[in-house]
Order: sequence, then C-alpha cells, then structure tokens
Amino acid sequence: MDYLPIFADLKQRPVLVVGGGEVAARKVELLARAGAEIRIVAQSLSPELEQRRQSGGINWLGQAFAPHQLDEVFLVIAATDNAALNAQVYAEAGKRRVLANVVDDQPRCSFIFPSIVDRSPLVVAVSSGGKAPVLARMLREKLEALLPASLGTMAQLAGGFRTRVKQQLSSIGARRRFWEKSLNGRFATLAANEQPQQAQQQLEQDLAAFAAGDEATQGEIALVGAGPGDVGLLTLRGLQVMQQADVVLYDHLVSDQILNLVRRDAERICVGKRAGAHLVIQEETNRLLVELAQQGKRVVRLKGGDPFIFGRGGEELQVAAAAGIPFQVVPGVTAAAGATAYAGIPLTHRDHAQSVTFITGHCRPDGDGLDWADLARARQTLAIYMGTMKAADISQRLIAHGREAQTPVAVISRGTRADQQVLTGTLQQLEQLAQQAPLPALLVIGEVVELHHQIAWFGHQSQTDGAARPAVVNLA
Repeated sequence: MDYLPIFADLKQRPVLVVGGGEVAARKVELLARAGAEIRIVAQSLSPELEQRRQSGGINWLGQAFAPHQLDEVFLVIAATDNAALNAQVYAEAGKRRVLANVVDDQPRCSFIFPSIVDRSPLVVAVSSGGKAPVLARMLREKLEALLPASLGTMAQLAGGFRTRVKQQLSSIGARRRFWEKSLNGRFATLAANEQPQQAQQQLEQDLAAFAAGDEATQGEIALVGAGPGDVGLLTLRGLQVMQQADVVLYDHLVSDQILNLVRRDAERICVGKRAGAHLVIQEETNRLLVELAQQGKRVVRLKGGDPFIFGRGGEELQVAAAAGIPFQVVPGVTAAAGATAYAGIPLTHRDHAQSVTFITGHCRPDGDGLDWADLARARQTLAIYMGTMKAADISQRLIAHGREAQTPVAVISRGTRADQQVLTGTLQQLEQLAQQAPLPALLVIGEVVELHHQIAWFGHQSQTDGAARPAVVNLA
C-alpha cells in the first residue's frame, strides 16, 4: 500500500494553495467543502477564485511564494505550470514535515486527492495511488450510480440515533442486529424516498421493538419497471432497489442482462406469462408477493417495461395494500416509448400525429369494448400491446371505421434488444406482418411510421454494446 487512506478534519485549519488557475480552483472547491481556511499565493486569480476572494472565502497572500508561508499551514497544494516552483514548494514542505501535493506530479506528493463519492456525512474515496487516476475516476462513476443520494440522509439520521441505541440496547450484538435490520429495512426505503420524518419514526419503532425483545423484520414490496429490454434503459433507482432485494419475482419480458444485475444472493422466482400459455396465474403471483413480504423479506416485483402500463402492477399493489404491506413503485421505460425510439418512429410529430394512444389487444372477456370510431381517426398514433394474435381483427375494425387501408404500420419485435426486428407495411397487411413477427411484439399504427425509414438507425445508436442494426422488412 503506497498511501494510507485517511480522512482529515480541515475545519478552520489553514491550507496553502500555490497557483491561481482552473486546476487550483478545483482544489479550492474541495477544500472549501471541507471547511478549510484557504490561503493562496498566485500571480493572478481565475474569475472563480477572484469571486471567492471578494466574498471572503479565501485569503490571497500575494504573488510570490516564500518558504515562511508554510510555517503554520496544515498542508499545501502546488498547482502551477512552473515545474521549478512546484519542486521548491514540495522541498520546503518536506523540511517542515507539512503534507504536500503537487498536482499531476505523483513523486512529489506526500498526500494525494482520491476520487470522491460524496454522500455526506458518508464519503467514499477511491485511489490508484496516482498510478491510474482515470481508472479511479471511472470506478467512482460506477459507484455514483450504485450508491443512492439518500445514503447521506440515512447516515445523518443514524448518527443522531446512536446514543439512544446504546442506552436501550446494552449488548454489541443487539446493536449490530438493530442497525443491520434498520439500514436494510423500511427505514432505508423511507430515507430513499426523502421522507426523513417518517424514517426517524420508523427508527423509533424499530428500536422500541428491539428493546422489547421483538427482532422480527417487516417486509416490503417494490414494484420495479425493468424497461423494454436494453439494460441501458433500466433506471438508476430501479438498479438500486434490485441490489437490495431478498427475493425477485420476474416475468419473461425481463432480459437476462437486467436479471444479472440483481443482487447475487437474492432468490429469483419466474412468474412470467406468455400469450396462450399462462405459466403462473396472477392470483398465485399476488399470493407469493404477500407471503414473502410477510416473512420479513424485501420483495422486488420486476416487470418488463413500466408496471403501470398493461403490467397489472396496480392490481398487485392493491393486494399489498389490503394486506397492510408497505410498498413502493419505481417506474420504467414502457415498450411503446423504448421500442419505437430505437426503431426511429416518433410517437408524436407536428406534421403527422398530434396524439398517441396506448391500447392492449388482450382485454378482459367481460371488459367494455374499444371505441373503434375514435381509434380510427387520422393523424394519431396507436401503440398496441399484446396485439399480434388479434391483428386481423384490429385491422378490419379500424378500416371499417374509416382508417385508410394504406395507413403505415410497423410491428416491432424484441424492442430495444440486439435482435430487434422491425416489419413495416400498411394497415391492410397488419395480419401478415404480425404472423411473421417473433414475440414479444408491439404494433404501431399511424403516419409517423413513415419516418422510420429516415431515422431508424440514428435512434438505435443509443445502444453502446456493439449490438447489430435491427432487421427491417418492408412489405409496403
């Protein structure tokens, strides 16, 4: 280990910065966040530093560096483009046993700045010891995505609660179990949802239960939209919740790449359904959700697309609410938005469609019929989920109610994935297109489909994993 990782308390401590350019300004920003008393020696100050000086945030000692300026400082940073001056600062600091950092000169650093993930008061520092700073920065970016902003709130609330926990729970083991439960339970969810008052109340309830000898964990349910397939379309919040799950119930529309992001030790249960082959009935899924949560587990119900758009997510949460189980919802990118974007089909367009309607081709047997006259209006886009089996009926009804038989249509299979396929034609050819399309598939009807031939490839460039260009078949 070339450097010992430490966290220094700089509040009200004098720190000298030699240099007044942009690099120095970046270091000054970090020092200011740590509460340091900042002194600067520089020929001139950048606009940002000058603004800080005028507001009293820094003390400009002068233009020339002198060794005596190091006599009282806690540490020094040399950030000039003068190599000789930087070397002098480092040498003089060494004589006085003052920690020194010469920017971009690792051999002349008795301390270094790590890449920082700031969730104050929780701070994560990543360092390569000056060997590969870009690699350290890339790792920090990954950590930024994984660590919720709410961790700071959690740490702040927990810090204010430590004394009470020590007073009421005498054993170290009991205190450890309490914090493990709270930081992985309902308290964490409330903090993540920016409900600090409710989060504190939950801590109080957890502590009262532990003090009374009841260490049972309260379970909860998170309904998470996994997006249409491309792992890059999973939301950051969705990823964070998946990483906290004890058990995940998923359907067939969730891609393997997204499933691979689930916490490794989480139990995985497939509750998927396919057209014409219902493997798990909805009532069984509802029962599992409630049963697992009542066992004290954090249950994630992972759904393709968005759970509230033809995903029956509302029904599942009604069951959770009736059972008194806490829950949360993480929206996802719905198939109509994701698949059409990757296919280069804008759902609305000033010249072609002023509205878009999402409908399902798989309605309840006793449900109300669709208003076909309204759906057949021109200059609107229809995005039809689960409609391939009823493509012939959909086509016939729309034409019968006035939609032109030559209206452009597209059938998008396995939308946003590497093997996405787009079949295009006209409304009168919809049945033929649907028969050729691999499942799952989305039907798109409207004049906007014509734009697919102009912008399809550009839309699909949002994939960065080397995926092939989607197959396109045009029957028109």
